[in-house]
Amino acid sequence: MECTTEEKQLPRKSPLDAAILLLILGAILLIVWLSFANRSYWSAHWPSYSDMLSGLPEPSAWLRWVLGDISEVAFYKHEFASIGLLAGAYLAYWANRTGKRWQGFAISYGSGLWPWLITSSLLGLLLSNLLWGWTVTATTWQPTFAAFVSLPAAMVLMFGGGWKVAVNGAIMGAVFVTPMCLLIVNYVCNPLGLPAVIGNVSGMAVASVFAFLLCRYVPSLMKSEVPAKPSAPPSLPTKAPDYGVIWSLRRVLADFSEAPFFGNELASLGLIAGALLAYTLNPMSPVYGSGLLPQLIGAQTLTSALGVLIWRRQWMSHGWYPTYVPLVSVVPAAILTYGGSWQVIVMSALLGALIAPPLACAIAKRLPADMHAYIGNVLSMAISTLLIIPFIGLLIAS
Repeated sequence: MECTTEEKQLPRKSPLDAAILLLILGAILLIVWLSFANRSYWSAHWPSYSDMLSGLPEPSAWLRWVLGDISEVAFYKHEFASIGLLAGAYLAYWANRTGKRWQGFAISYGSGLWPWLITSSLLGLLLSNLLWGWTVTATTWQPTFAAFVSLPAAMVLMFGGGWKVAVNGAIMGAVFVTPMCLLIVNYVCNPLGLPAVIGNVSGMAVASVFAFLLCRYVPSLMKSEVPAKPSAPPSLPTKAPDYGVIWSLRRVLADFSEAPFFGNELASLGLIAGALLAYTLNPMSPVYGSGLLPQLIGAQTLTSALGVLIWRRQWMSHGWYPTYVPLVSVVPAAILTYGGSWQVIVMSALLGALIAPPLACAIAKRLPADMHAYIGNVLSMAISTLLIIPFIGLLIAS
């Protein structure tokens, strides 16, 4: 059968493609210029996390902080990891839009909404830092990253694309999510000595419930200016996953970029590669200057692998299952609290994989239809971390 002229035509490069490429290239060049302009202030090949904090409020330090917020959800907190994540995600989106077979799991669940999702998330991140950046000091960490991985992206996935959804979602993320996280972290977690991740994800959940209730009673806030259903990417021959070894390895890798709603291997590879580059240049640069990046990545890989193995039937039944939940909550909190010993790695990975995914699924099933299921995931992160971290501490002490 002959192809028509329309079928032969390849997708053209859109203005979005050029904008994203220029943004990534500009960020890289600006970081390099600002950093080397201040080369005399550090002794390693790249400034450490403490160098960044001590440099606040200098522009170079603030740039590193804001860019680091993009990879904060994986606890890497580094500009290289963030740029790698965005570059890999864009490559995955381009591959999905052009129908490439090597695209991996379709980014953002095959919705075609990644451009609007990342636009809203980045706007929310910038607004959060503009509104709440004053709370960050050389000695005080604050969750300015929270809007990037929460409400703005969830709003786009719930209500579709368009500037109204993207902008209003970003505003609600900066106005509701970030201050709620600040309140819980600073007035609950810090006084009680609890891991900050509990405050972060609790704040996301509480603020998101309020925001979705607001949208329920004021639906005009999220009435999209464009059709809610985006144009579908080129279709590929459908083939049911075999859920074998190769699929499992790909799924574990994709879990690393699931928290920002990407869920794609290429995005995850960019994230991990950027973090490893940062560690190579200065081990005290990523993961808050702890030097624990190798242990953290190993533990995150282990908990995702255990989750995929333990809950394989759930993956087969539902098509998706939140095995990523302990990767960005229980495991990092345990390692940053108790260190990177093999006992901590194994206990946190196993307990997180056993408890967090089914708890997230159970909560999500009980949410109203007009609230995004990610609320169940972040609530599970909070509850699982609150239960598991003290238990690991007891085991270590005994």
